[in-house]
Amino acid sequence: MQVPGYLEAKDELKALGVQEVIVFCVNDGAVMNAWARDQGVPNGRDDLITFMGDPWSSLGKSLDIEMHADGPQEVGLVKRSKRAAIYVEDGIAKIVRVAESEDDPAGDNHPDVTLAGAMVKGIKELYPFADGEL
Repeated sequence: MQVPGYLEAKDELKALGVQEVIVFCVNDGAVMNAWARDQGVPNGRDDLITFMGDPWSSLGKSLDIEMHADGPQEVGLVKRSKRAAIYVEDGIAKIVRVAESEDDPAGDNHPDVTLAGAMVKGIKELYPFADGEL
C-alpha cells in the first residue's frame, strides 16, 4: 500500500464517507508501528488511518488474498498477502482490487489499482450522483 497517497487523499476520502482506512500486512504489531511512524502516522493511528498487524495471515487467508507464488516462498516469505485495496460498506466488500500479475504476484511493480486515487475513483463510480458525504 502506498500510504502517502492515502494521507494526501484524507480529506477527499472523508468527504466520500470513508470512516477508516486500515493498513494491514503479515507482520507483528512492533513492525507495523515502526512502519506507521515511518509513513507519518505516529502510534499506528490517526484520524483516518489505522495500521494493524496480521501476524498469522488470518485476515489475508479469510479474504482469499494470501500469496501462494513460488518465488517469494522460496526466499522465506510464506503466508504473505497480495497487495490489495478493499472498500467495505456495512460489512460488504463493494470494491475489491488486487494488484497482481503472472510476473508480479505481490503487485509491487504495478500497484496502481490499489492506490488512493484508484479507490477514490472507484467509490465515485459506485455513487455517481452523490454530492459530498455518502
